[in-house]
Amino acid sequence: MNRITLVPGDGIGPEVSSSVVKVLKAVDAEIIWDEINGGETAFNKTGKYIPDELLDSIATNRVAFKGPITTPVGKGFKSINVTLRQKYNTYANVRPVKSIPGVKSPFHNVDLVIIRENTEDLYAGLEHMITEGVAESIKVITEKASTRIAEFAFKYAVAKKRKKVTAVHKANIMKISDGLFLDCVRKVSLKYPEISYEEVIVDNMCMQLVMYPERYDVLVLPNLYGDIISDLAAGLVGGLGLVPGANIGDDIAIFEAVHGSAPDIAGKNLANPTACILSAAMMLDYLGNSNAANKIRQGVFKVIETGKNTTSDLGGSSSTSEMTEAICKAIEQSEF
Repeated sequence: MNRITLVPGDGIGPEVSSSVVKVLKAVDAEIIWDEINGGETAFNKTGKYIPDELLDSIATNRVAFKGPITTPVGKGFKSINVTLRQKYNTYANVRPVKSIPGVKSPFHNVDLVIIRENTEDLYAGLEHMITEGVAESIKVITEKASTRIAEFAFKYAVAKKRKKVTAVHKANIMKISDGLFLDCVRKVSLKYPEISYEEVIVDNMCMQLVMYPERYDVLVLPNLYGDIISDLAAGLVGGLGLVPGANIGDDIAIFEAVHGSAPDIAGKNLANPTACILSAAMMLDYLGNSNAANKIRQGVFKVIETGKNTTSDLGGSSSTSEMTEAICKAIEQSEF
């Protein structure tokens, strides 16, 4: 039995988080949920975007599932997602991006994984005003973090039987900072001769992905490039509503969909639960229950491929709860 912290989130968060709970019940995952909210909803009740109770729960349980949450933009509040990643040193952001049959897209053979360094770079939040009208933001790249994310990427490639790791950078311009990142990845690559290794400049990477996404397997990137490329890649397979995500450290992990809280459709039972449900499948993999994780994926893919019980963004007319029920039924009928 696993005790997991559940953060329902803001906007559509409670609806898609409820879908996760139902689907995990359908595969008989042995989970006890500690439900404690964060974000705007928590702030309205407690005066804190990240209540102490939530921090204590994650520290104790070591695994959390988080719905999308809202952070005020441009008001001096640090991103809640970034805060949690830095707090618990979940240094690897992992986003599998895979084509799903039944989803309208010009690409049908995308199958890549983006592994993004999660704790430093410009996201360290070190910025200040130099003088009136001049702001400075400091890009931090360290040997420790770069080596650590490179090790994670290559170990992931080996464990998942992937064939190639591509380091993405801008070392032609930022020769010291991105140069250090590349140097660290190169050194780690030498320990894994069975994995093909290459390097691509980030702007070229953007072009390559929208032309030849099938050429790429595992991408490892510093924080900012990883954030941008992962959203770009999601667009290749139908959007953020279909792509799962995880933030993983040495002994703690937080799983979440990568889309926002969509307040415009909150409470209307319209949100696509796919990304959250697939993130929950990643969580089960992490917990050592890959059989249940694969049942979930097969159930999701079957529902989307048939197109009979999907939400409007997928071309259907079903509600969040109806799509969730269809996925649960597909799981129960699965012979996997």
